[in-house]
Amino acid sequence: MNLIVSAIGQGFLWGLLGLGLFLSFRIMNTTDMTVEGTFPLGAAVSVSLIVQGTNPFLATLAAFGAGALAGLVTALLITKGKIPSLLAGILTMTGIYSIDLMVMGKSNVSLLGKKTIYSLAFLQKLPQYFDSVVAGTILMVLVTCVLIWFLSTDFGQAFIATGDNPQMAKSQGISPQQMTVAGLMISNGLVGLCGAVVAQSNGYADVNMGMGTIVIALASIIISEVVFRNLGLASRLFAVSLGSIIYRLLLLAVLQVGLSSNNLNLISSLVLAACMMLPQVEEKLRLKQTFMKGFKHD
Repeated sequence: MNLIVSAIGQGFLWGLLGLGLFLSFRIMNTTDMTVEGTFPLGAAVSVSLIVQGTNPFLATLAAFGAGALAGLVTALLITKGKIPSLLAGILTMTGIYSIDLMVMGKSNVSLLGKKTIYSLAFLQKLPQYFDSVVAGTILMVLVTCVLIWFLSTDFGQAFIATGDNPQMAKSQGISPQQMTVAGLMISNGLVGLCGAVVAQSNGYADVNMGMGTIVIALASIIISEVVFRNLGLASRLFAVSLGSIIYRLLLLAVLQVGLSSNNLNLISSLVLAACMMLPQVEEKLRLKQTFMKGFKHD
């Protein structure tokens, strides 16, 4: 039971990562590899500030700001440097590794004995692992509601329009470059925020903790789209967090079978590949059934 509760809690926390990538990947139609660097950057900034005595909530906000700055760098490489988005993200991600080492001073920093956002009195009174479930739920609902509000504003609608058709948006007086900058900053800010809350939940930050995060984020998005179909934008945003929980439960189920935790990245890739292929498999089966029915009728 504790393992299931822990998986649900981690699913809520990592759902912020899925929400961040959803903005760039689905709404902006941009392939942004920056998230692989932004996640550990948010962890490094928040943990380093907490170790130095900063209020954990301020440290968490600082992680959002650090992620937004990373997104700004990628956006400027795309809009001003005319570098393809995939390459721009890789360049930023690579540079962030050195920044993480400079921020932390070493490859790994522990939060042992330090107060975090999970040190609040009401969270401490909860049963084991329930603190991440409650904190994750609060964060998920708060961030999702803010995103829904943002996307309903004129600026948010311009943001969506740019992702749908940049040329059409430009003809309506919208600047695609400004939307790209804003979108990548918000997207990576959320990823940095996710890095901060996950690091505080784990009790440490590590320069290598961003490895494979883009697969985790994509899995949350794809699983939510496979399981919860024909949803409006607001519902899709909430579904991303549920997709993250399902993904964590799938990993838990696979590990319970007896596979080593060393194979998590391989398992994640296989789960993602299976979810991406499922709609095509269903379509082929549907066509086959239709053909067989028609054949029997004749």
